Amino acid sequence: MLVAGEPSGDVLGASLMQALRHRADGITFIGIGGPKMALEGLSSVLPIQDLAVMGLVEVLPRIATLLGHLRRTAEFARREQPDVLVTIDAPGFNFRLARRLADTNIPRVHYVAPSVWAWRPGRAKKIAPLFDHLLALLPFEPPYFEAVGLATTFVGHPALEREWRVDPNQFRTRHDIAADDPILLVLPGSRRSETDRLLPIFGATVQELCAENSRLRIVVPTVDGVQDVVRRSTAAWPGNPIVFTGDEEKVAAFSGATAALAASGTISLELALAGVPTVVAYDVNPITAYITKRLVKTRYVSLVNIIAGREILPEYLLRDCRAELLVPAVSHLLRDGDARDEQRTAASGTIDALRPPHGSPSDAAAEAVLALVKP
Repeated sequence: MLVAGEPSGDVLGASLMQALRHRADGITFIGIGGPKMALEGLSSVLPIQDLAVMGLVEVLPRIATLLGHLRRTAEFARREQPDVLVTIDAPGFNFRLARRLADTNIPRVHYVAPSVWAWRPGRAKKIAPLFDHLLALLPFEPPYFEAVGLATTFVGHPALEREWRVDPNQFRTRHDIAADDPILLVLPGSRRSETDRLLPIFGATVQELCAENSRLRIVVPTVDGVQDVVRRSTAAWPGNPIVFTGDEEKVAAFSGATAALAASGTISLELALAGVPTVVAYDVNPITAYITKRLVKTRYVSLVNIIAGREILPEYLLRDCRAELLVPAVSHLLRDGDARDEQRTAASGTIDALRPPHGSPSDAAAEAVLALVKP
């Protein structure tokens, strides 16, 4: 049984399912996932977008719905008695699910270690009794959890398994974009709470950038759960916005892009892997921001910067996430080829730290999961 609560978890879950199937004949999958996990054979018992909420305040209107989903998911697990339960990220939902199942004999694995090195280190001790094993994406994470008795395996980051570079002319040719017209990728997040907050800010930024350069083309890769709101919000943007979903087109767009403006998250690592110079921006509800700023211990939010220990991708967060600051930062990358090359070179130097000691990240994760299945 796998439980993913957002699009990034859907990607992780689908790759893990592929790796598990290669190692275990006759394996079947149940649980919660998105379209990618559905393609691998999972029939989701709940819509994944119902769980994709982020932020301390943003979750409040959804509490009743989420508690109902939590109860039904726990009842489903008790009824089905899977050989192993793998919860994927989405700690707000999945940690509560694991707690409700703590009195069962179902082996429980959590995929994606919570960032206790960044904020609330006491969480490591609290979640240790909830799981039998933890799968960590970052090489420095296992000691935090092993110190409190939770077996942890560094499996690496699955984004490294993808091929992120194709012919850069594919996307331009398909959308009739001239070879010398700059392309700006705009990625406002995969959760409704993110897009609601960031789309107005990114829209104001795009307005000014297009006023500076009438040849600038705007490309907006998005995901199924938020594509309707993204299409509505970008319809009036200049730059003839191209909005789409789908991984193949996303990789093609990345390969042909000049620069990107992106919400913080896994997407910043994907852009770095594709060699797209990026400005990272993020904002949340003011109350959430007030609380978070007092809890977070790390200087950076993008994985590339965290691994490097310095700012390679410019970050504009919370009060700094506004058009008057974003415009010059993005404009600099669009105009300055040397600045783009410098960022690409610096970012590429961080990538190897995310590879597991042996095999691929999904292979390493699958081996750890199957080790918990009783013969």
